[in-house]
Amino acid sequence: MPTLQRSQSETYDSQISLTADVVAFVFRDDQLQLLLIKRRSEPFQGMWAFPGGFVEPDESIESAAVRELEEETGLRDVYLEQLYTFGKPGRDPRSRIVTVAYLALLRPDVGDPHGADDAEDAAWCPVDDLPPLAFDHEKILEYALERLRYKLEYSDVGFRLLPVEFTFSELKIVYEVILQESLDKRNFRRKVLRANILMPTNRYRSGEGRPAQLFRLRDDAQAEIKARRLFP
Repeated sequence: MPTLQRSQSETYDSQISLTADVVAFVFRDDQLQLLLIKRRSEPFQGMWAFPGGFVEPDESIESAAVRELEEETGLRDVYLEQLYTFGKPGRDPRSRIVTVAYLALLRPDVGDPHGADDAEDAAWCPVDDLPPLAFDHEKILEYALERLRYKLEYSDVGFRLLPVEFTFSELKIVYEVILQESLDKRNFRRKVLRANILMPTNRYRSGEGRPAQLFRLRDDAQAEIKARRLFP
């Protein structure tokens, strides 16, 4: 049987570029907020997008994500975990570009970003009130939110969006916002206490009504959460 050969015009374009994008969340004012930058240049000049950019030949993909995050927003020392790879043809009008997205969860005291380098501006934006996003970043965000909700079942992601010390009410609000549903206050508290994953402190947070006791997550809590699948 003769071997089929591709002509030069039929060969695949090998010029595929690689980028890294960071989908970073923070929880402030009882809202899940997303880190966005306003693009300084084309394509999609003036539109909002995730911090990110091209991977240099001499760096790892994660190193590129860390570098771009700091260059475009000023944020550094941020824990990243790989989310997914997105490479649908046509997702970037410049050429065939594949991006590896990373997920970051930051505590409320992380500070405000400032636009620099390729970013005209940078800001935390409520997930429920976002501007139109460049590229396929809306689809990437949908995937990130789905993954975040799923990880609530077996990881400590909800606690990573809180201050180091927090109240039961603050923890409950984080889970309700991410899951987009109301949770019974007594059942939620009973389930968390039964799991023995929190350390009570002798400090309280003042507010409306009686002061609320502050808690910390135990250092060994992650294994317990994963084993029991405590949430939702």
